[in-house]
Amino acid sequence: MNDAPHIALAHDWLVGMRGGEQVLDRLASLCGPTELYTLVHDTTPHTPAIDACRIVTSSLQALPGARGCARRWYLPLMPRAVSQVQVAPCDLLISTSSAVMKSIRPPAGVPHVCYCHSPARYIWEQGADYGHGARGRLRSFGLSMIRRRFQRWDRRTADRVTMFIANSTHTAQRIRRCYGRDATVIHPPVRTAYFTPDPTVDRASHHLVVSALEPYKRVDLAIEAARRDGWPLRIVGDGSQRRTLERTAPSHVTFTGRIDDAALRDEYRAARALLFPQVEDFGIIAVEAMATGCPVVAMRGGGALDTVTNETGVFFDEQRASALAEAVATLDGHAFETHAIRAHAETFSVERFDQTMRDVIDAMRSAGG
Repeated sequence: MNDAPHIALAHDWLVGMRGGEQVLDRLASLCGPTELYTLVHDTTPHTPAIDACRIVTSSLQALPGARGCARRWYLPLMPRAVSQVQVAPCDLLISTSSAVMKSIRPPAGVPHVCYCHSPARYIWEQGADYGHGARGRLRSFGLSMIRRRFQRWDRRTADRVTMFIANSTHTAQRIRRCYGRDATVIHPPVRTAYFTPDPTVDRASHHLVVSALEPYKRVDLAIEAARRDGWPLRIVGDGSQRRTLERTAPSHVTFTGRIDDAALRDEYRAARALLFPQVEDFGIIAVEAMATGCPVVAMRGGGALDTVTNETGVFFDEQRASALAEAVATLDGHAFETHAIRAHAETFSVERFDQTMRDVIDAMRSAGG
């Protein structure tokens, strides 16, 4: 359409495919191909919609290791890098951010919608969780040196956003605490049409964790719970903590590393339950599991309060291995129904997300920015 608005996109970094990139993929499908501004891009393929965009990187792109895990150590440089990004003329700018890209500066008079996965958790409220692991003390010390200055900048640049969208009620509350701004809750898109039950597959006795192996994900709690009660545990994913976790895990804990979508769907279909020990901003993985009919054992907090119900899983109230183990022990007392778990997961579908974001775009356009 000739009168379609020119919508530019921005995203913290393109270095993998996780929940934030799933949101970006849907936005690129709705708005692209278009300009996509990001701090760094590792140049590997992501999705057809993302890859079709004209990707513009920041000054960090040229720094050694910035396109890999070393980007974490460039955090003190990120405010300056994102502030220097020059956004070309457009009708609307949509950023997706859990770090600094919410602070990108739109062209004069152009509205900026930020889909916020979280204010930077390692700077605002979860810094202690990044102190776990072999290099945790060094990482924690580095964060403590820049935290106050970074918070001041992060709060000050919130006025570059016209409208905040939060991925959960939990995130909306954090946006209010950190930035003093209200946010509209729009849950991320979950591929419920792909993650489906298979009635020919019987659920096994093992439990499942699907996660980046990073400190705040608290995979260590699931491992300790498995050690305590002796049940088998399968861990899907990779990250900076993998070696540390593997060294401490008992023999009935299996690490698969990263796997493709088909194998992941098989894992969800076969597990007795998905364990979700972290306080997550939203938690697409929990909804993917529920879409296959798999119940969830979740920490009572964060995005899980929006996604998990008494009909789809059980909660535990303290981030301790013993509390998680006790919740797992109650599973036998619940008669979970696959169709009910699946029906709940379908309320977080891709189609629902797409329509809601179209409504936001139309409303911004009608308002004339």
